[in-house]
Amino acid sequence: MQIKKFTSFLLFLFPIGLWAQSTYLMPGTKDYILVDRMEIKSANPALNYSTIKPYSRKLVVKEVEKLDSMYQLNHNNAPRLTPIDRYNVERFLMANSEWSRPRESFMSKKPLFSSFYKNKANMVQVNNEHFFLAVNPLFTYQQSFESGNGQNIFYNSRGVALRGLIDRRVGFHLYLTENQERQPFYVQEYIEKNRAVPGAGFYKPFKNTAVDYFDARGSITWNVARFIDMQFGYDKNSIGVGHRSLFLSDFSNNATFFKINTRIWKFNYQNLYMELVPQFSRNSGDNLLSRKYYRMNHLSVNLGKTVNVGLFDAVVFGRKDHFDFQYLLPVMFLRTAEQQVGSPDNALMGVDAKVNIFRTFQVYGQLMFDEFKLNELKSNRGWWANKYGYQLGAKYVDAFGINNLDIQLEANRIRPFTYSHYDSVANYTHYNMPLAHPLGANFQEYIGIVRFQPLRKLYLLAKAIYYKQGLDSAGVNYGSNPFRDYRDREIIGPGQRRDYGYTVGAGNTVKCLNLTFLVSYEIKENMFFDVTAQMRNMKFESGGRRNTNVVSAAIRWNMPRRMFDF
Repeated sequence: MQIKKFTSFLLFLFPIGLWAQSTYLMPGTKDYILVDRMEIKSANPALNYSTIKPYSRKLVVKEVEKLDSMYQLNHNNAPRLTPIDRYNVERFLMANSEWSRPRESFMSKKPLFSSFYKNKANMVQVNNEHFFLAVNPLFTYQQSFESGNGQNIFYNSRGVALRGLIDRRVGFHLYLTENQERQPFYVQEYIEKNRAVPGAGFYKPFKNTAVDYFDARGSITWNVARFIDMQFGYDKNSIGVGHRSLFLSDFSNNATFFKINTRIWKFNYQNLYMELVPQFSRNSGDNLLSRKYYRMNHLSVNLGKTVNVGLFDAVVFGRKDHFDFQYLLPVMFLRTAEQQVGSPDNALMGVDAKVNIFRTFQVYGQLMFDEFKLNELKSNRGWWANKYGYQLGAKYVDAFGINNLDIQLEANRIRPFTYSHYDSVANYTHYNMPLAHPLGANFQEYIGIVRFQPLRKLYLLAKAIYYKQGLDSAGVNYGSNPFRDYRDREIIGPGQRRDYGYTVGAGNTVKCLNLTFLVSYEIKENMFFDVTAQMRNMKFESGGRRNTNVVSAAIRWNMPRRMFDF
């Protein structure tokens, strides 16, 4: 009987009639820039679901290949592709040949040792009717110089990435790197304060002020119906089309997750279940860390060809290291479920939208509510529990008629005490890092990004980030730190805490300007030589400055750039 039950369970998870399955594109790579441009330039509703990341290879390759064919056939609705766009499309399809039609240009005339790089994009590739496998090395060697810092600033990473398909029905991927790095002073301070490496989590000390850590990610994917995908893995997920996300970002550590994605007609509906690590004071590696849990729903709908609107619903909670079955149902509003169990958890809701205009512009935004009262919102007295944030941004491709010059502008504003909670387990964090914006809360931020690809292999980037944030002062909680209990506010009388007058930037106000300039040249397919200059100037209202000036040079192979833009 037990064997029959177990077999039935396996048949539910892996049905006999599985449809073709896919792996996902690695976030932070050049592929995402291409997909961004193609979405804006094509008015293609199928690419409008790019709010959810990472992207499905199968879906994106299918649409990019279709748009490329339309261009070649001079179709009336074809996007205007520049010569460099055509080059990027060709390389993109070559790197994802499990889903693209074979082209002679994908294959090497002289493979290395007759076995390696038969396909120009993948070191080892097996592609037949029932099995696909791609294996690639991962490598980064970076040396940096920071003014006023006598230490050697460096980043060394090496590893392997593989992905595959079994009978086109089950997909899998693995990304594994071993890393040593010593970061600029401000990043070292962040690691010491939070006991975690940004984006990586656990580490071991290395050469006094450096760190040593693994970055291991992996997942399996399958279908239970034609329009329903499932994924189980240990990796990152994010929501949004901006440089930042107020809902869920990839800034914190990887997490164990289970994901259901339903894409049908004009709708895309995703359910995400994650196991997270609550805040801790120290992790020696020899003790078991506690767990907390995360549930998220995101429903997006295409309104015509150019407008996409989404609804976001999430909750963070802890139940003595076990999941609450109340939150399992994928079609239930989580705020309603949270109220039914006594409202002890941290529930968030939000809306997002983006509009593509004239195949040249995209306007996007997010509005997130942690907690608020409409009457207090109208009174505009700075009530502490009016916890919300918003994002407004725009993208302009082929700006001013210059091919492959892209401009992005973005503003983010988050009220004090947003993402925090009275229960340290339920705050909106994972492994001592924020789950959404890396700054936490109580800030106004402005971002400007210019990307330019003047030549096929040359990439230029200029990025400016300016923010004003109110930090805690003299031990008083001004709402910037999502780890602090929101009840721990300023005492203004016997048993009375301050409830009003909390404005964005109040507290120990800090102003920061972070400038980054990058020149990147692609030596061979997905191998880059990067030169980066960073200038970060921070000024505290209470007095003092912290200026950072860093120049870096790196060789990077099959890996995204490592950047600290906070």
